[in-house]
Amino acid sequence: MSSIPPLNSQDIPPGSIAVIFTAQRTDRDDAGYQAAAQRMEELACRQPGFVAVESVRGDDGLGITVSYWKSDADAKAWRDNAEHAEMREQGRARWYSAYTLYVAQVERGYQWP
Repeated sequence: MSSIPPLNSQDIPPGSIAVIFTAQRTDRDDAGYQAAAQRMEELACRQPGFVAVESVRGDDGLGITVSYWKSDADAKAWRDNAEHAEMREQGRARWYSAYTLYVAQVERGYQWP
């Protein structure tokens, strides 16, 4: 889904905000979903306070996307971005059967190897 290279634990500074989005995809409009996901990634990367994003999706349609932000205010600004809000509504109507979202502060990170 993403062309962004894998993160190293050093890429996410302590104190960053992690927005953890877990969603179950429907089987509807895959092309529309892929285009929207790419557009949202491009838009998020240009948003002030953006740090990084990681995303995975299983064959069963369950996906997890974690976006990282410099501050809670930056994460909220992304939430309130008009184009992002519009895509969120389309997601509810067409692309997701369910989702959860959590916001957490990064304390530390580790990596192996």
